[in-house]
Order: sequence, then C-alpha cells, then structure tokens
Amino acid sequence: MRRPPPRRKSPLRRPATPSSDALDRAARLILVGRVAGAFGVRGEIRIKAFSADPLTLLGFRQLLREDGAPALTLSGGRVVKDGLVARASGVDDRDQAEALRGLELYVRRDALPEPDDDEVYVADLIGVEVRDASGAVLGRVKTVEDFGAGDLIEIAPPAGPTYWLPFTKEAVPDVNLAEGWIAVTPPAETE
Repeated sequence: MRRPPPRRKSPLRRPATPSSDALDRAARLILVGRVAGAFGVRGEIRIKAFSADPLTLLGFRQLLREDGAPALTLSGGRVVKDGLVARASGVDDRDQAEALRGLELYVRRDALPEPDDDEVYVADLIGVEVRDASGAVLGRVKTVEDFGAGDLIEIAPPAGPTYWLPFTKEAVPDVNLAEGWIAVTPPAETE
C-alpha cells in the first residue's frame, strides 16, 4: 500500500525589506469566526471559530466586521464543540446575542502571530503567482480548500479553467511569500 505524500506547511522566508505585496497582506482582514447565535438567556454568544484553538479569539483586542468597523469586544469565554461561547461588551440578553447570528468576525493580518517555520497562513497564499520549476508563470492561487483529504490549492491560469494541486512538499516545493510566488511541480498527465 502506498502512502500519500506528506501534508506540508510551506516554509516562510522573510525578506530584509518587505515588498508592497507583503505590506498589503499585513493590512488584509482575515476571517477568524462567525457568530452562530445565542447561548442561554444571559447574552452569551456562540461563535464558530476558524482557528485551531478557539480561545485565541479572546486574545484579540477587538474583532472586526468585513469592512473593518468594530464588531465585538469579547470579555471572556469557554470552548465548546465547534467553537466558543463568549461574553461580549454591550450584549446583555438573548435577543441581542441572537441578532448577531451570521456576523462574520475578522482581525487584521498583522494582529496574528507570525507562523512557525514551515507554516503559512492560507490567506497569505491567495493571489500569489504560481511558477513552474523553470520560473515560467502558470497563473495565480485562487483559493485553498480542504475537502477532507488535505489542503488543495486552486490555480487560475491566465487562460482556461482553474485546476487543483495538493498542497504538499512534493507538489509545492518552494514558497516565497516575500516575493509573492510559489513554485509547483504539477503531476504528470495520466490517461
């Protein structure tokens, strides 16, 4: 039985002087959660967290709306299945908490800690140039998804339909976010 190639967290190289693309990425808003509704009758809010540890949402001073306006300031919370139950300033009863259902919660990219070596934030990959081993431009990263078998990057070529590649060390051997590109090794075509 063959093992699948190892999943990878791409290396992050830091430039001496950040490019304008890197500065734009730092100011970008990153979706970190969505209000799922009220919890109980005292104004607690259920939040679906999009982070490995839902408690990290409590560490942000303020959660923002998609337009950058303040959304919620969390004052405490606890982990529950699929997220967090939290208290927020100005939310005192169930009706107020329920009115927030569906609210998407963002933070500025520069509020997130720097990723460890061999890690990268998915949001940092969106829009970067995709090159082959010779340096020829193949397109740009359109999105990154995990449909259950590991991360896949969707590549939008200059012309034609998008296509998917696994986000593994084998398929994506080099990631250079500082310069705004990744190198890929597409698999050989099979019939």
